Amino acid sequence: MSPDATPRRPMIAAQLTADGTAVRWPIAERIAPLIDDLALAYAEDPDGIGRLLADHAVHVMRLDFAQCSEDMPEYERCIRAAQADGTRDALLDEMPSAPQVDALLTPDDAITYATRLTKLAARTRLAKNRNPRP
Repeated sequence: MSPDATPRRPMIAAQLTADGTAVRWPIAERIAPLIDDLALAYAEDPDGIGRLLADHAVHVMRLDFAQCSEDMPEYERCIRAAQADGTRDALLDEMPSAPQVDALLTPDDAITYATRLTKLAARTRLAKNRNPRP
């Protein structure tokens, strides 16, 4: 890998649940480093990160209210979503290792992943059809 190349994170490996009735998409391995980085950022600057977290919490609560409110105008939902995105991005910018949150897949990897998900979903559908619930 060249020095400028971005290290690739492995794809999230989808798998069947133990009972075979659903596809499990484990994301804990991708979230754990984010939590670790947030803890390190907080340890370095508790006041600044604490304020960012508090601001983000306010924006998330306001967005949640807007999404659940039947009479909230769509533009207000969009504004609140943008505010939550802004504070989330600010928090990510403060993390020491600037983690890559989104999985980036090459076209071939995306096709392979989609094929695997489709096969797993087909198995769960077959399992449910064989064992219909009352």
